[in-house]
Amino acid sequence: MKSQFFIKDNKLGILVPHLALEWEQYTYNEQQKIINQWENIRGNIPDRIRELEQQINKKQERLDIEDDFDISCRLNSEIAELASKINDLWLLYRTNQDLSTKPHQ
Repeated sequence: MKSQFFIKDNKLGILVPHLALEWEQYTYNEQQKIINQWENIRGNIPDRIRELEQQINKKQERLDIEDDFDISCRLNSEIAELASKINDLWLLYRTNQDLSTKPHQ
């Protein structure tokens, strides 16, 4: 899905809002289009978080039995990066919910 109002965030693996204008500068129809697209994207964030949590669980299982220090460090780093992505996704999910509640003009 390509849109003039959203760009792909490669780190998070989802489209994120990318508005070139102030909200009030968009027409009512553009605002509705943006809101609808955002709600579709936003609705998939919990699924994306679950995917990342599953990756963490698999890496944690490997870490639990890993004896090699260097590999353990790498796994810990990968787990931390996945956890950071989850945190960013939750923040995006919560802080941009106001986009869907903008008053109608």
